Amino acid sequence: MRKSKGKLFVFSAPSGSGKTTIVHHLLAQNELDLEFSISVTSRQKRGSEKEGKDYYFISPEVFKKHIDNDAFLEWEEVYKDNFYGTLKSEVNRIWANGNHVIFDIDVVGGLRIKSKYPERTLAVFVQPPSIEEMEKRLRNRKTDTEDKIKERVDKAEKELKFAQDFDVVLVNDNLEKAKKEACNLVKDFINK
Repeated sequence: MRKSKGKLFVFSAPSGSGKTTIVHHLLAQNELDLEFSISVTSRQKRGSEKEGKDYYFISPEVFKKHIDNDAFLEWEEVYKDNFYGTLKSEVNRIWANGNHVIFDIDVVGGLRIKSKYPERTLAVFVQPPSIEEMEKRLRNRKTDTEDKIKERVDKAEKELKFAQDFDVVLVNDNLEKAKKEACNLVKDFINK
């Protein structure tokens, strides 16, 4: 694919929509020249998370210094002193490698990126076929408590209202079809 002008691919969705699976599929397509944008967080590492692979882990104080220095493309304080964000330097690093940037990011962060680079960003909202199907997927994962599932479903109902603000709504009612559609969307946007 063309490497000249770096593009940004934002994939946002409620939990259980298949967004992360689709992003991993796209990253495996070497001809697309995609590289994953690693977010920064001020929270502690969980489980087997690795520095520089899953996140860049920094203290809340260092995160706030980055905010003061306008180092972020987008950021959010999810809970008190629990920040997540995308460093401008991360995007520049990927572009310097000659690649396009792909994000697996929350809805609000995704729209902030789109607003900063409207011409260079394709914002894709991955939508589950229904809230009921999404809830079923979350239950089948067997990774969340009942309270967490309810919290994710409640959040999804709010996030679905943002779908209209994205360039494309990709309904994931069939994963193989959704992966193929996502691939075509990315190829078309790269060649635009």
